[in-house]
Amino acid sequence: MGEIEAAGAAASFRALGDPVRLRLLSVIASCETDPLCVCELASGFTVTGPTISHHLKVLRQGGLIHSDRHGNRINYRADLIALNRLGALLTTCDEQHEGEAS
Repeated sequence: MGEIEAAGAAASFRALGDPVRLRLLSVIASCETDPLCVCELASGFTVTGPTISHHLKVLRQGGLIHSDRHGNRINYRADLIALNRLGALLTTCDEQHEGEAS
Protein backbone atom coordinates (compact mmCIF):
# COMPACT_ATOMS: atom_id res chain seq x y z
CA MET A 1 0.00 0.00 0.00
CA GLY A 2 1.35 3.37 -0.97
CA GLU A 3 1.59 6.44 1.24
CA ILE A 4 -1.31 8.27 -0.42
CA GLU A 5 -3.58 5.22 -0.31
CA ALA A 6 -2.72 4.67 3.36
CA ALA A 7 -3.52 8.30 4.19
CA GLY A 8 -6.90 8.01 2.47
CA ALA A 9 -7.75 4.78 4.25
CA ALA A 10 -6.69 6.25 7.59
CA ALA A 11 -9.00 9.25 7.04
CA SER A 12 -11.88 6.89 6.30
CA PHE A 13 -11.21 4.78 9.37
CA ARG A 14 -10.95 7.92 11.54
CA ALA A 15 -14.37 8.99 10.26
CA LEU A 16 -15.75 5.65 11.44
CA GLY A 17 -14.26 6.10 14.91
CA ASP A 18 -17.44 7.58 16.40
CA PRO A 19 -20.49 5.41 17.21
CA VAL A 20 -22.93 7.99 15.82
CA ARG A 21 -21.03 8.20 12.53
CA LEU A 22 -20.81 4.43 12.28
CA ARG A 23 -24.57 4.15 12.82
CA LEU A 24 -25.24 6.95 10.30
CA LEU A 25 -23.14 5.20 7.67
CA SER A 26 -24.94 1.94 8.36
CA VAL A 27 -28.35 3.59 7.85
CA ILE A 28 -27.23 5.43 4.71
CA ALA A 29 -25.58 2.33 3.19
CA SER A 30 -28.68 0.23 3.84
CA CYS A 31 -30.73 2.62 1.67
CA GLU A 32 -28.63 2.11 -1.48
CA THR A 33 -31.24 3.33 -3.94
CA ASP A 34 -32.83 6.12 -1.87
CA PRO A 35 -30.57 8.97 -0.74
CA LEU A 36 -31.51 10.30 2.70
CA CYS A 37 -31.64 13.86 4.06
CA VAL A 38 -30.74 15.03 7.57
CA CYS A 39 -34.39 15.21 8.59
CA GLU A 40 -34.86 11.53 7.70
CA LEU A 41 -31.65 10.49 9.45
CA ALA A 42 -32.16 12.48 12.65
CA SER A 43 -35.31 10.61 13.67
CA GLY A 44 -33.33 7.53 14.75
CA PHE A 45 -30.82 9.44 16.89
CA THR A 46 -30.90 11.31 20.19
CA VAL A 47 -28.50 14.02 18.97
CA THR A 48 -29.67 17.25 17.33
CA GLY A 49 -29.91 17.97 13.61
CA PRO A 50 -26.81 20.19 13.61
CA THR A 51 -24.84 17.40 15.31
CA ILE A 52 -26.04 14.94 12.66
CA SER A 53 -24.93 17.44 10.00
CA HIS A 54 -21.48 17.66 11.58
CA HIS A 55 -21.12 13.87 11.60
CA LEU A 56 -22.24 13.72 7.96
CA LYS A 57 -19.60 16.30 7.09
CA VAL A 58 -16.91 14.13 8.72
CA LEU A 59 -18.14 11.05 6.82
CA ARG A 60 -18.10 13.07 3.58
CA GLN A 61 -14.56 14.32 4.27
CA GLY A 62 -13.54 10.71 4.97
CA GLY A 63 -14.76 9.79 1.48
CA LEU A 64 -17.46 7.43 2.74
CA ILE A 65 -20.58 9.29 1.58
CA HIS A 66 -21.60 11.73 -1.14
CA SER A 67 -24.06 14.56 -0.92
CA ASP A 68 -26.31 16.06 -3.58
CA ARG A 69 -28.20 19.32 -3.15
CA HIS A 70 -31.79 19.47 -4.39
CA GLY A 71 -33.17 22.93 -3.67
CA ASN A 72 -32.78 23.49 0.06
CA ARG A 73 -32.45 19.77 0.78
CA ILE A 74 -29.16 17.84 0.83
CA ASN A 75 -29.38 14.11 0.21
CA TYR A 76 -26.71 11.65 1.32
CA ARG A 77 -25.73 8.32 -0.17
CA ALA A 78 -22.94 5.88 0.60
CA ASP A 79 -19.87 5.67 -1.61
CA LEU A 80 -20.05 1.94 -2.22
CA ILE A 81 -16.70 1.88 -4.02
CA ALA A 82 -14.96 3.41 -0.99
CA LEU A 83 -16.73 1.02 1.38
CA ASN A 84 -15.79 -1.98 -0.76
CA ARG A 85 -12.19 -0.75 -0.90
CA LEU A 86 -12.03 -0.56 2.91
CA GLY A 87 -13.66 -3.97 3.19
CA ALA A 88 -11.14 -5.45 0.78
CA LEU A 89 -8.31 -3.92 2.77
CA LEU A 90 -9.58 -5.55 5.95
CA THR A 91 -10.25 -8.86 4.21
CA THR A 92 -6.78 -8.89 2.71
CA CYS A 93 -5.19 -8.24 6.11
CA ASP A 94 -7.28 -11.02 7.66
CA GLU A 95 -6.40 -13.51 4.95
CA GLN A 96 -2.69 -12.72 5.29
CA HIS A 97 -2.87 -13.23 9.05
CA GLU A 98 -4.58 -16.60 8.64
CA GLY A 99 -1.85 -17.69 6.22
CA GLU A 100 0.82 -16.88 8.82
CA ALA A 101 -0.93 -19.06 11.41
CA SER A 102 -0.71 -22.17 9.20
